[in-house]
This record gives sequence, structure tokens and C-alpha cells, in this order.
Amino acid sequence: MNLAQRLGFPENTKLLMVHADDAGLSHSENRATMQSLKNGMVNSCSIMVPCPWFYEMAVFAIDNMRFDYGVHLTLTCEWQHYRFGPVLPVDEVPSLVDDHGFFFKKREQLRKNAKVEDVEKELRAQIDRAIEFGLKPTHLDSHMYSVGADPRFFEVYKKLGSEYKMPVMINPQLMQMVGLDVRANIDTHDFVVDKVHYAVYDYFESGNMKQYYSGVFNDLVNGLNIVLIHPAFNDEEMKGITVNHPNFGAEWRQLDYESFTDPENMAKLKEHNIQLVTWRDVRAVLPF
Repeated sequence: MNLAQRLGFPENTKLLMVHADDAGLSHSENRATMQSLKNGMVNSCSIMVPCPWFYEMAVFAIDNMRFDYGVHLTLTCEWQHYRFGPVLPVDEVPSLVDDHGFFFKKREQLRKNAKVEDVEKELRAQIDRAIEFGLKPTHLDSHMYSVGADPRFFEVYKKLGSEYKMPVMINPQLMQMVGLDVRANIDTHDFVVDKVHYAVYDYFESGNMKQYYSGVFNDLVNGLNIVLIHPAFNDEEMKGITVNHPNFGAEWRQLDYESFTDPENMAKLKEHNIQLVTWRDVRAVLPF
């Protein structure tokens, strides 16, 4: 039986998850994520434990357990002036930080400097902090897919999923994006997301983001599709965080929010006979 059948749908069903990454990054990100969950099409999200606004999003999650929350495992911080680092003391994971004690900005820096034992300690600490806070995470995924910066990190990622009995986001497109060999790093027992849909900078630069998102519903495959978005508001807070970083910047994130709270797009789910599912649903039928 494939995933659709295990979930009670016909074999060729198009399953869709609209997933908001980066919850906890900022107040703006949190507000947009909350509104997208309550009033829009977003039905799953993941929370960045090391970020200053984690607390706000975690309180919302505990008060609204009907929604689907994962841990957005974080090993990098790409922003120019908004910097954060590990949840563990820096002297416990020194290979994960720059000279100022913050996460590296790029995956390449992480790959070059990070020791696998520090990666495991920090990722485990992020999951434990979320659980100790009272969250009941349904899945694990990765900020900037930095767990794919090195095959050893990817093995840690999968190991933690098995240990904590949570599915992890594994997808060939994301692996290729970060230069991780697909065949060498996917095992036969791994749960793999069939297709991930996400906007790229060309769409943003050309002004075609909303058109891309509107057309996503025509491009779904049979099986599990995940649309990855990063909803926030184009306000002063997000402009400050994303300064000189238009890729996934404040304007981009506002478009994400608008596209997936748009009633016209929401109506396309029924029009195309698309079934919304969550990581909680997926987790319930996987053999942990």
C-alpha cells in the first residue's frame, strides 16, 4: 500500500501539505504563520528553537494543539545583522559557530568547520528543548536544509527521527539543491516526500511569485506534495532582519502569506480534488 491508501484514500490521490517554515524567527513571522494556520491554507509548520521569538510561537502551539508543528532544526543563520546561535553553550559546540559565537551564514562554512558530534549534540538539544517546553512535535525538518551539508550530518538527522519516532523531511529535490548525493543517502526504508514545491528567486525578481503559487495546484503529482513557504509581513521588523537579502526577504514573505490566505487559491483544493494531509497524519501510518 502506498501512503494515500494507508491514509484511507484511493491509490492515485494527490496529497498536499502547505508547510510554513521559519516559525519563531520573528514576531512578524509568527503573526503571519498563526493567521495562515487559522484562516488560510497552511496546515503544518516548523519552529526554530534557537531564535528569540521561539517562546511566542511555542506558547501559541501549546494553546492550539490541533495544528501541526515540527522542529525546524537549525544550524545556520543567513542574516546580515540579525544573528543567533546554538541553544547549547558555545563552548559545548564550538565547531558550529563563527568568531562571534553565532551560527555560520552558509552551508559551505558549516560543512568546512562543523564536527559531526557537535551537530548531533545541538540538534538533539533543540528537539529536547521543544519537548521540555511542552510541544508535541510531529516531524523534523531543516532550516536551509543544512543537515544536507554533509552526509554525516544527514545520517544524524535520520537517526534522530528514528530515535524520537518522528518522520524527517527527505526529498531528492532538496538533497540536490544542497549537493547531497541522492542515491548514496536514501535507504530503502526511508520515507521520502514525492515532490516539494517552492518558489525560486527568478520568480520573485520577475514579479511572478503569485502566478507560480496559483499554478502549483496544476503541478501536483500523485502521492505526497509539500509546498514550502515562509509567511511573514513586509514590515519594519522583517525589513531589518532581511536587509540586503531579497531572496526570502520581507517582500517575498508577504507574498507567501497573501498567496496562501487567498480564497481563490483555497478554492482550487476542491476544484482539483486535492486532499490536505499533515505530518501528524503521515506519522500515524509510518512504522516507528
